[in-house]
Amino acid sequence: MRSRYSAFAVGDEAYLLRTWHPTTRPSGAGLDPAPRWVRLEILGTTEGSAFHTTGTVEFRAHYTQGGRAGSLHENSRFVRHEGDWVYLDGVTAD
Repeated sequence: MRSRYSAFAVGDEAYLLRTWHPTTRPSGAGLDPAPRWVRLEILGTTEGSAFHTTGTVEFRAHYTQGGRAGSLHENSRFVRHEGDWVYLDGVTAD
């Protein structure tokens, strides 16, 4: 999760797509260059250890855009795919 947040922050679309499950991966990440990502809060996790094949991460990603602060709150699902953890999907909260 932290590496995907970092990829959003620096605009690394290739990394985001590489770490997205092939069944839900879009053709492009559609990164918006306007927000400046400033902080990531991990609010909770389930499973996701070396002994699991699924896991969730609830997070809040903080940004500024046009001089205003904002945040994205999401519950993300991750799964193991070919030995690696990849993003499956997420549901935004708030």
